[in-house]
Amino acid sequence: MTINRPIWGHTLPAALLLMAPFDILASLAMDIYLPVVPAMPAILGTNPFVIQLTLSLYMVMLGVGQVLFGPISDRIGRRPVLLAGTLLFAIASLGAASSSTAIPFVTFRLLQAVGASAALVATFATVRDIYADRPEGVVIYGLFSSMLAFVPALGPIAGALIADHFGWRAIFVVLAALSVPAMLNAAFRWHETRPGSQTMQRRSVMPIFSSLPFWTYTLAFSAAMGTFFVFFSTAPRVLIDRAGYSEIRFSITFATVAVVMIVVTRFAKAFVARWGIAGSAARGMGLLLCSAILLGLGEVFGSPSFASFIVPMWVMAAGIVLTASVSANGALAGFNDIAGSAVAFYFCIQSLIVGTVGTLATTMLGGDTAWPLICYATMMAALVSAGLALLRLWDQSSEQ
Repeated sequence: MTINRPIWGHTLPAALLLMAPFDILASLAMDIYLPVVPAMPAILGTNPFVIQLTLSLYMVMLGVGQVLFGPISDRIGRRPVLLAGTLLFAIASLGAASSSTAIPFVTFRLLQAVGASAALVATFATVRDIYADRPEGVVIYGLFSSMLAFVPALGPIAGALIADHFGWRAIFVVLAALSVPAMLNAAFRWHETRPGSQTMQRRSVMPIFSSLPFWTYTLAFSAAMGTFFVFFSTAPRVLIDRAGYSEIRFSITFATVAVVMIVVTRFAKAFVARWGIAGSAARGMGLLLCSAILLGLGEVFGSPSFASFIVPMWVMAAGIVLTASVSANGALAGFNDIAGSAVAFYFCIQSLIVGTVGTLATTMLGGDTAWPLICYATMMAALVSAGLALLRLWDQSSEQ
């Protein structure tokens, strides 16, 4: 099939300003809501388990919903999926704000996740459409990862301040209000990027699942994002409960990890140009393993502190950015004509791995220690390193 790539007239900074809000909103809807979670059972007249569903189901739906919207974006285009998803996100946010009982609230949270997943699919499929073979793609993926590092650090603080001054409903009104300018900007400036073809016939999605590169780099992305998820889940209990940090000191300390990610992103393009996709992923896994060793030494020989917990996370943060900068291009190479479907499965599988394995690690190994982080990073880095080794053997055999 002959692919006609669309023209994308935006500079890299303009493209980032256009795309980034949709990536940030999907994460912010989870994190800005965290401060009011303990009070929600009494507010809505339900039990804590139901409120926990509004967190876990949001995360699962955010990934699983993309399996539906990926093929749809391949068929009807990225732009309509993006706009429809953002509109649903805004409506669902207002619906959650107006809810007075648990069932409508949970329903609107699910719809919010559906809208966010549609917007994410369209955003990352567009990145794949335009920047698949260009060095700017590395910068975009790395910056997205770094921006999302700030959301868990700043989102809860913003949510607490909004709820304290205006009430919990204002949190969801703010989410709706933030989505509107992003949607209007996209309505005027987001051009359709779905590759055209000389025929309407499209490939089956089954080759995606038989692709060793797809699985290897999807696991690499799961290793990177899951490591940060486990860190986000354990850091408050380790630093506040065990190390005695205040909430403000914790927030500032947490933000230093995001700063490291931003700095590494600045040089990611040069690193990838020098080491390539496979070499960058391998070095990212090496950094995760080194950090896991440092965290383990801190747990065995000392108590939680800035030096034993945060400094190793700086090393891990560098590995996360380096891996996330190349994993999408590695996983999605060869699927340009079905990029929406490939992106959807890429994020869905990552979301399921992070949501299940990351949660199990935190629950079973104790959320007030570094052991969940150590075990998750070590296990995932070992799996990805094995996959990269198989890819090297496969490439060598193909050349002979």
